[in-house]
Amino acid sequence: MEMQATALDAVFGALADPTRRAILARLTTGDLTVNELARPFAMSQPAISRHLKVLESAGLISRRRQQTARLSHLEGEGLRDASDWLARYQAYWDERHARLDALLTALQTPQPESPDSADPAG
Repeated sequence: MEMQATALDAVFGALADPTRRAILARLTTGDLTVNELARPFAMSQPAISRHLKVLESAGLISRRRQQTARLSHLEGEGLRDASDWLARYQAYWDERHARLDALLTALQTPQPESPDSADPAG
């Protein structure tokens, strides 16, 4: 259990940075080199490499050599684990919202008047 929590901590820590999220989005189109990943960012190649190391440590990407290039590849399993964890909370909030909707509907539905309240002089 602690190992899973540590893995989730690493995933969410990696996802906390907008540059790393953008890198992951770019990798959905296929494997890219560090230079290709660095192109749209106003930062150095070593800075991008540091982001890649964080993503790799979190299990969100893998890296391999192809001739002289080092390619980064999106790994979906880490994202799936985070998504599964979040899905439990989504189910909780869906149920809570359904209960709130039912309560609001009941409060907005006109109640039939009881015979006792029809004649105030009674």
